[in-house]
Amino acid sequence: MSELVPGGTMPLPDGAVSVRVPGPFDVSALITDDSGKVGGDGDFVFYNQPTAPGARLDGDTLTVDPTGLRAGASRVTVVVSPAEPGTPLGGLPSPTLHLSARGGHPPARFAPPRPRRETVLLLAEIYRRGGTWKLRALGQGYADGLAGIARDFGVDITDEPPAPSGHPAAPGAPAALSAPSPGPDGFLGLVNPARAGAGSPPVSLDARLTAAARAHAAAMAAGGGLGVETGDGTSVFRRVTDAGYAYLVIGEHLVSGPRAPAEFVDHCLADGRARRTLLTREFTHAGIGYVRDGHTGDTFWTALWASPLTPGGLTRTAAEVLDLTNRERTRAGLRPLAANPPLTVAAQAHSADMVARAFYAHTAPDGGEPWDRAAAAGARRRSIGENIACGQRSPAEVVEGWMNSPGHRANILGPDFTHLGVGFAGGGAAGTYWTQLFGG
Repeated sequence: MSELVPGGTMPLPDGAVSVRVPGPFDVSALITDDSGKVGGDGDFVFYNQPTAPGARLDGDTLTVDPTGLRAGASRVTVVVSPAEPGTPLGGLPSPTLHLSARGGHPPARFAPPRPRRETVLLLAEIYRRGGTWKLRALGQGYADGLAGIARDFGVDITDEPPAPSGHPAAPGAPAALSAPSPGPDGFLGLVNPARAGAGSPPVSLDARLTAAARAHAAAMAAGGGLGVETGDGTSVFRRVTDAGYAYLVIGEHLVSGPRAPAEFVDHCLADGRARRTLLTREFTHAGIGYVRDGHTGDTFWTALWASPLTPGGLTRTAAEVLDLTNRERTRAGLRPLAANPPLTVAAQAHSADMVARAFYAHTAPDGGEPWDRAAAAGARRRSIGENIACGQRSPAEVVEGWMNSPGHRANILGPDFTHLGVGFAGGGAAGTYWTQLFGG
């Protein structure tokens, strides 16, 4: 088998060749002349127009017979895009091209460098040089989506109403592209009435949460299983923050099985814990993504629920942790702690640092200890104590967890402590990272 590198070329045998790209992708092809432009919309081969003279698309396999191409055609560009439109390719398995031909011609393979935020990849081109047809490996990322790439090649893109499946569904429709709306299949129309019935405000769809949800669903489908962290080592929470959404409160549904959004929402409402998440009052935004595994037929779902991190929200969260802590001290006959700005700065920095550098410990990777961080922030306290926690979704949950742990409880009820700083950050592997920094 020949292994190609970006820019590498190889001659093709006479007759038809097949290009296969397995995985959660759509394969497309653009047939052009020497100008690099299509001769008409019929030169765009994709899921809703799977055949053209000399080219045929069957699932994940494109078959090209250069001798059968239309007159004047000299190039076929192979394009790969996510099966769920808008999903960054960096959240999916790296697309790999497998080339085969009849007559015992050795197969070839091309695995391009892993894309990142691109949504379309120019994977390879079959082109004529003199009287010989060759294949060139490309691996060129493209950020403007499949419709953008088609326009650049000269395809006339018309606006079509979105179809529920994520692909244009009408047989024989014009060669136009359409993508699902940000709320596929009326998701908000299913969710917000249920929230209203529980007295919760409506949520709106957020493009960043939707992108993270789609990427996580695709990664679960590729790995064949559910998980907060997928086989590539990326957690759903990191996908959210990588998409640019900083959150104060977050919830997630990771499900396989339902075939449509209505079934998915019914499934969540039927489960006690999932229902509580869907109806949580604090959420203001949502994102939804689902991917069907072509091998097993299973549908993998990710729904994300969140409210954004704001300075005021962070201040209220820290104040609630302080209030709950002081209630415990009052019950124990101890004087309450006072908020302390330098300790707060140090605690917040440590929570953010645990997310940014992917660790969970009192000692930072550079060796810094709680008292070092307190002193660096300007705190002048004779004694310092620190509690940390990860994964808890609310101030009440995190304080309860600390009180159920003897070591953390001892800090909360430390008679010599007089001041407290509280830190919170979202992201990382656990989703939430909390810090209490005590001073006395």
